[in-house]
Amino acid sequence: MSVLGLLEKYNVPRVCKECGGVMIFKGVGEYHCEDCGAVDYDDYGKVRGYIEANKGATAAQIEQAIGVSQRTVRRLLKDGRIEITEGSKVFLRCELCGKQIRSGEYCPECEIKVHRNLEEKQREMLHKATQGFGLDQKSEEGQRRFTRDN
Repeated sequence: MSVLGLLEKYNVPRVCKECGGVMIFKGVGEYHCEDCGAVDYDDYGKVRGYIEANKGATAAQIEQAIGVSQRTVRRLLKDGRIEITEGSKVFLRCELCGKQIRSGEYCPECEIKVHRNLEEKQREMLHKATQGFGLDQKSEEGQRRFTRDN
């Protein structure tokens, strides 16, 4: 995903609300104004801060308390940036096998399968791209390509 896509995806503050200065990323969803030092947070920083203070909060509670939409909370879960607490009655399901998971799109077993499948496709594409250039053809090993005429 492009940087611009991430900025729009999680409402990254670019301009200081206090003075109009440039916001600098400091980590974990936190941004500081380079001019006045004001602190602001993107959606991830807001959600993470709320969850740390209110363990086990639901997406609806998060939306009501801090104004980050439930859709964005689900996106953070799918992206693996946050996870559902242990023992919660709420959970996600693996998109391949349906197993209960706490974050991401796939359970660990299916994640391995997906990555292996992607790697195999990349190898096939590389193989197709190199065909015709002599890179995958067997060479005449051990034979001289040039001979000297004395």
